[in-house]
Amino acid sequence: ERLSLRVIHTRPNGFRLKPEKGLNFPGVQLPLSPLTAKDLRDLDFVATHADVIGYSFVQTADDISLLQSELAKRLGDMWRRKAVVLKVETTSAVRNLPEIIVRAAGQQPTGVMIARGDLAMEIGYERLAEMQEELLWICEAAHVPVVWATEVLQRLVSKGSPSRAELTDAAMSGRAECVMLNKGEYLSDGVSVLSDILRRMSDHQSKKYPRLRALRSWPIE
Repeated sequence: ERLSLRVIHTRPNGFRLKPEKGLNFPGVQLPLSPLTAKDLRDLDFVATHADVIGYSFVQTADDISLLQSELAKRLGDMWRRKAVVLKVETTSAVRNLPEIIVRAAGQQPTGVMIARGDLAMEIGYERLAEMQEELLWICEAAHVPVVWATEVLQRLVSKGSPSRAELTDAAMSGRAECVMLNKGEYLSDGVSVLSDILRRMSDHQSKKYPRLRALRSWPIE
C-alpha cells in the first residue's frame, strides 16, 4: 500500500510533484489491465456514440483481444466497424507492435498514436527520435495511419509564440497522417501555423519519401 522512492536527479532547487500526476516505471512489466472498471463503464457510452476509440497503455496483442471482446458484448458483429487508435507509450508496446497491429487491423479500422511524452520516459529521451522513425516505418509497411502526438507547437499553443525547435518538429510531423495539438489559449493560431508548415513541406516530402523538388525558396518570397 505504499512505495519508497529515492530521487537521483532533479532541478538544482528541487521540483514539487503535483497531485494526480502519473508515474513511469521503465523496463517494468506491470500486470495491470489496460481497461479499468471506469473504462468499461465509459465503453458502454463510447461503443454506441463514438466513431473512433482511443486505447491507452496497449502492451500486447491480448490487450487488443480484450477490447474487441468488450466491444462485441456491446455491439455484436457491428463492433468491427468501430475504429481504434492505439497509443504506443511503453517498451512493451514497441516490442510487440507488429503483433498488436495484426490483431487490431486484421479485424477493424486501426491507427497508431506515437505518444512521445510517455514513450520518452520509458525508453529514454536520447532514443526517442530513433524509435519514432522505426515506428513510422512499421506502420507504413502495415498501411496503418499514424498520429504524431505530444507537445507539437506546445509553446505556440499555450503562450502565443513558438520556439525554433518546435517549428522544425512540426515540419517533420508531415511524415505521419495526423498531427495532434494540445489545448491552449492560442490553439487556432497553432492550427493555422501547422497547416501552413505542412502545406509547404508537402512539396518536399510525401510521408517518409523525399520528393527532391527544385528548390524555389531563394530569394525568400
